[in-house]
Amino acid sequence: MSVTLTDQDKITLRTAAYGAVSLLAAAGATGSPHKVATQGSIALASATGLVGHVLAEKSTGMDLSGKSVAELADRVLPALTASVHLLKRQAPAEADNFRSTVLVAVEAAARAQKGEPGPTMADMTRKITEALDAA
Repeated sequence: MSVTLTDQDKITLRTAAYGAVSLLAAAGATGSPHKVATQGSIALASATGLVGHVLAEKSTGMDLSGKSVAELADRVLPALTASVHLLKRQAPAEADNFRSTVLVAVEAAARAQKGEPGPTMADMTRKITEALDAA
């Protein structure tokens, strides 16, 4: 079965995945947010399957701007839920792949910090996981 995603579907997937890494970078701003973003992005670039192809495409159309973490979260958390829902409808195995890919990126991003992730990063990880599971 061939899955065809619209350009908007692809933007939603990329916004969700890269946005999750951006949320963690913001949550880890007291440490090394650039290391958090780098490690999370490397994990996303390692994705396979349909998800890997979508995440590897040029990232035009994504809007990860905002004046606060809250504004970013308002875009990203619903995009995570929408992405899993979309993939469950069109390609159930890819829904699991997407969820797993994002969680690996979150874990890689969190490990970029020295020591254990602090409570802010742990809370953001929980919110990301809940958004993925809400679909």
